[in-house]
Amino acid sequence: MQAIAMATAGTPDVLQLIEMPQPQITTPHQVLVKLQAAGVNPIDTKVRSRGTFYDDPLPAILGCDGAGVIEALGSDVETFHVGDAVYFCDGGLGKAGTGNYAEYAVVDARFIAKKPDNLSFAAAAAAPLVLLTAWEALGDRARLQAGQTVLIHGGAGGVGHVAIQLAKLWGATVFTTVSTPDKAELARQYGADEVIFYRDQDVPEAIHNLTEGVGVDVAFDTIGGRIFWESVPAVKTYGDLVTILEPDFQLGNFQQARLKNLRISLELMLTPMLTGDVAAQMHQAEILRQCSELFEQGKLNIHLSQTLPLAEAKKAHQLIEQGSTTGKIAFTI
Repeated sequence: MQAIAMATAGTPDVLQLIEMPQPQITTPHQVLVKLQAAGVNPIDTKVRSRGTFYDDPLPAILGCDGAGVIEALGSDVETFHVGDAVYFCDGGLGKAGTGNYAEYAVVDARFIAKKPDNLSFAAAAAAPLVLLTAWEALGDRARLQAGQTVLIHGGAGGVGHVAIQLAKLWGATVFTTVSTPDKAELARQYGADEVIFYRDQDVPEAIHNLTEGVGVDVAFDTIGGRIFWESVPAVKTYGDLVTILEPDFQLGNFQQARLKNLRISLELMLTPMLTGDVAAQMHQAEILRQCSELFEQGKLNIHLSQTLPLAEAKKAHQLIEQGSTTGKIAFTI
């Protein structure tokens, strides 16, 4: 089969379209998926530039997100059938036999969900990682409740625009940060109640004005660096601060967060895959199943900003690393 693979870590130029062996079903729980599309995420660019998470030999196929049609079933698979359209987040971190920048993927059936009927394969492939990240961060980590307030950084980004929608579905008031009027319009389109232009406004001050000096119940940092530390004064006493990046202690410390009794949560939706936690991966598949229903009910949308052929993987990685994209990018296969 054809696949985009990396034979060494480096710039986008290390991504090459090559022939690779088609993966084979090796356990009773697996399915063979003929991929129709693959999502592109910042983690793909980090693996490409820094190296994979595994000692398995290169070349490695990247891409955690995929969508396609089941072509074959393992002997114990009962919940899916040949011909089912599915989507999932699994593989693509350097483990041999995995990755979705390819024509085929073998995936554990317990970790996949049926594709929403009203989404294209490209839109479905763009959704899983950001859905799981936003759902776990706001729902599982921060335990966001109806009537609460939440600050979501980067509201026009891949995770941000999904997080806005989930927060609104769960009954929260949403404040978000953006850099441009176009991104502000996108954030409002997906439900943001108030938009803060972080380049022109002091975000904690804006939040205090919007909350009458109280601060938000939850802040969700999707950017990292100084943004994590600048979120602390925006959160109310006994509030929650969730980040998807590792805090940089050269830029700040927990003194103010401790004084405010904040609950600090770290969100990495890749943990179940990296640790082989089957129960947690099944939980993630259940999240995707619930999201499928929300998509089909018209209550959830994915902003697919650009679709590229698989052969243009280099361009997609360059766009991600420039940091100016809105929504998601996906490959058609």
